[in-house]
Amino acid sequence: MRRVEARTRNTPIEAGCLLPATLIAELRTDHAGESGAVMIYRGILAITRDADVRHFAQAHLATEARHLAEIGPLLAPRHRSRLLPLWRIAGWLTGALPAWAGPRAVYATIEAVETFVDEHYAEQIASIDRHDPGHSALSLQALRALLQACRGDEIAHRDEAATLFALSGKPRTLALRMWVGSVGAGSRVAVKICRRV
Repeated sequence: MRRVEARTRNTPIEAGCLLPATLIAELRTDHAGESGAVMIYRGILAITRDADVRHFAQAHLATEARHLAEIGPLLAPRHRSRLLPLWRIAGWLTGALPAWAGPRAVYATIEAVETFVDEHYAEQIASIDRHDPGHSALSLQALRALLQACRGDEIAHRDEAATLFALSGKPRTLALRMWVGSVGAGSRVAVKICRRV
């Protein structure tokens, strides 16, 4: 168990509360993931000139930056991923490459990323419920509320991206399906590494 001191939205995570080591590892993945998400949208904005994609990316960037600002204080610097520079570069490329290919690739990429993030946050919420089945540990419940709120935002991002992709009326090409598959697989590998490093 490790001590945590922070605030989530308007609910404090108690000073000196103890979190299981597994939850510290999960918070490390969240911090790295939100850092990468910020960079995804920065990568999109660095490349695209499409006004609709820029508006989409700017709105999502603001949400991801807020998530990072909320999750960051929960994790002492020594518990953060030592590979943050790598995750930031990977995030930027995950945004920039599809932006170069066009709006459909951007929307398909965001749908894939957010589908993974939705599942990841759901697993973490279930883990908190296993650690606190009576929902009586205020700090764990504050963390749960934060993760649930972040998950809700990510689901909204996923659904918006899926809707915008569908408006094109075109099926996914083989290349796009392969790219989206690699994004999902890369996300899974990154989380496994980040839990340890």
